[in-house]
Amino acid sequence: MSTPSTMSSRPAPASPPSSGGDLPSRLWRWLGTMVRPLLWLNLAVEIGIVLTGGLVRLTASGLGCPRWPECHEGSITPVVTPADGWHPYIEFGNRTLTGLVGIVALLLILAIIARGGDRRARQLPFAIAVLAGIAVQAILGGITVLTSLHPVTVSAHFLVSMVLVAASAAVLWFDRTADAVTPDPLPRPVNVVAFSTAFLGGVVLLLGTFVTGAGPHSGDADEPARYPWDPQTMSWLHADSVMLFCGLVVAMLLALHLLPQASREARAAWWGVLFVSLAQGAVGYVQYALAVPEALVWLHMLGACLLTWALTWAVLAVRR
Repeated sequence: MSTPSTMSSRPAPASPPSSGGDLPSRLWRWLGTMVRPLLWLNLAVEIGIVLTGGLVRLTASGLGCPRWPECHEGSITPVVTPADGWHPYIEFGNRTLTGLVGIVALLLILAIIARGGDRRARQLPFAIAVLAGIAVQAILGGITVLTSLHPVTVSAHFLVSMVLVAASAAVLWFDRTADAVTPDPLPRPVNVVAFSTAFLGGVVLLLGTFVTGAGPHSGDADEPARYPWDPQTMSWLHADSVMLFCGLVVAMLLALHLLPQASREARAAWWGVLFVSLAQGAVGYVQYALAVPEALVWLHMLGACLLTWALTWAVLAVRR
């Protein structure tokens, strides 16, 4: 009797994987690894668009594109005449950067979702707020143009930018400190002083926009729009608020160095606030003494962004 032939027990060779079939999932995983670079890029472009906006104002290019959303009637891009000079290009360049800032914010949201983890619940609301704020800024920028650079809309435009810088700094803070050991809570009065300092910092920024809005840099050379206030008086009021702000910062530093449970990160953050504040004060006094030259005003705007960043981290470092 013949025995049936036995079949080989070896498995058949696997078919080669599909090239590119899982490309979307690989891209999604890769995007999840890009959260940290996108966090820094997001903060950088938020500060960068503030500086380009300052360049628009300081070069009197605010109405280089006199229409919105078009630049000129029937054209989304500048239609330049010899009399316009470079003003349309500067204004249009600032408008174009809004698209870049929005793309970076959207990529950051997708990257946070792709990475997942415990940090997502804290970071995602701030990241979404940044993207929503960019849309608000685009609309507010249009209103600013349509109102011929009314100083109220210009001030609001700058202050919303500071909120976006703060939100971008907060997202980055939560990523940097995700694995840090949670320190013991500080006494509630310390937190009250910290938030009071942050509130006063907002007042300082507001008064700063009043100083600029009452000064010589109105944003347009042909149709200057300014606050009807004395620039010298506004400068003094702004300087007084800065002195009070610095006093609260010093009080926070004394408290943090006296309390043993205060973290090293919290002390470093508040020292950073004091350093930026003193540098801002020095720039402010020099620009006042030199009749507000454009370069120092631009540097002062950079300092305002850095102060907002530092103050955000400082308040988050001592939150309960």
